[in-house]
Amino acid sequence: MIEDELLKLRFKLGSEDALRRIYEKYLDYLLSVAMAFLNDAPASEDIVHDVFVSLAQMARQFQLRGNLKHYLATCVANRARDRLRAGKRHGDRLAAGAGPEPQAEPPEETLICAEQTQRVYDALAQLPDEQREVIVLRIKAGMKFRQIAEMQDASFVAVQARYRRGIDKLRSILNGRL
Repeated sequence: MIEDELLKLRFKLGSEDALRRIYEKYLDYLLSVAMAFLNDAPASEDIVHDVFVSLAQMARQFQLRGNLKHYLATCVANRARDRLRAGKRHGDRLAAGAGPEPQAEPPEETLICAEQTQRVYDALAQLPDEQREVIVLRIKAGMKFRQIAEMQDASFVAVQARYRRGIDKLRSILNGRL
């Protein structure tokens, strides 16, 4: 937490090293958040990189009093949500099975883990947008229900209900396959 406060201050003062450290520290985490929303590795990478480009462009105006990790996750979630909406408007569908690209000859454990992760991403993709968003923000981004409620412009109770219904649907979709 103290490191993030120092990074925010150094970034505000124009330090490229601070931006690089923020990128290195949160890249994998933000990619997993985007992937949970989109189930599309290239699109997830695009969104995360767009967030960092926007962040770099607003360095001098940057004024964040809260948690840097949650702020970045919220930015990624908003862009992912916008992309999903745009895809629905234009009738596009994200590639259903486009998960992380496999590495050359991975060890058996890595392969099993990748398959399980892909099953979860595929199951998440089957949920309604609001439920998927609550689950991803709660589990992957570590946000509290109140924060998610503010973000979704919904009541605390509605967000909890979306989470509960989404988890129940995930259980039925996965039905013991993990």
